[in-house]
Amino acid sequence: MSPRLTRLAASDGLRLAVRLWGEPTQRTPLLCLPGLVRTGGDFARLAARHATSRLVVAPDYLGRGLSDRAADWRRYRPERMLADVLDLCAALHLHRVVIIGTSMGGLLAMGVAAVRPRLLSAVLLNDIGPEIGPTGLAAVKALVGREHVFPSLEEAAAWLRLNLPWLSLATAEEWREFAALTVAQATDGTWRSVWDPRIARTLKEADGRDLWPLFGALAHLPVLVVRGGASDVLSAATAQRMKEAKPDLVEVVLEGVGHAPTLSEPAIALAVDSWIAAVP
Repeated sequence: MSPRLTRLAASDGLRLAVRLWGEPTQRTPLLCLPGLVRTGGDFARLAARHATSRLVVAPDYLGRGLSDRAADWRRYRPERMLADVLDLCAALHLHRVVIIGTSMGGLLAMGVAAVRPRLLSAVLLNDIGPEIGPTGLAAVKALVGREHVFPSLEEAAAWLRLNLPWLSLATAEEWREFAALTVAQATDGTWRSVWDPRIARTLKEADGRDLWPLFGALAHLPVLVVRGGASDVLSAATAQRMKEAKPDLVEVVLEGVGHAPTLSEPAIALAVDSWIAAVP
């Protein structure tokens, strides 16, 4: 199922690219928020499973994918990303949503819960919590902080497969599909990463922030946590503390997989889809 692509103007006029699958129905739309430098295309397989019953929306944040780049790197700060998410909900008349948040997308979901609690019906946190493992954070900084250039899409896929072996992707076609969401062909024929490397500067600012109060904003909501069993971003200890703070939290673990699950792995897809289907 191919998405429709629309571009929305942020408050400062920069354009956000947004993918939409399906049509509005009586069921609560899914708002899929990707990882720090990922794009809405990561949710295509999940969207195909749910777009027959509800609208599915997935943006590219500014500085990523098909969205505009900012002149000032400070435009990529999390609080500005959060404002963009709220603005796109207003522009698309999304008055109530289920957020499916991968990594940074999950942190933004917590932010939405804190500042606009009535917007949310439920939240899925994909391999993210209020404490981020230092090893995983260091790996993210190293990946994000420079532009990656490859002579072909196939070589990009090979590099990703070598450097991200903890992902659940198995076949050459899956890695090629992942690569096509990670790099895009430039005018000189090379394939370049689809994010602005200056985004890494925002990570330095975030060091040491206490995110547990943000997690507390989810107290009134149904929450599903999907955790990669080998994740160095969301540890088993942090997930346990999250369950102690919120006893009704549901956790699904994908053993042997690191940061982050795709949410379409056969071992967890049924549990993920059943949880989403239970939200009206």
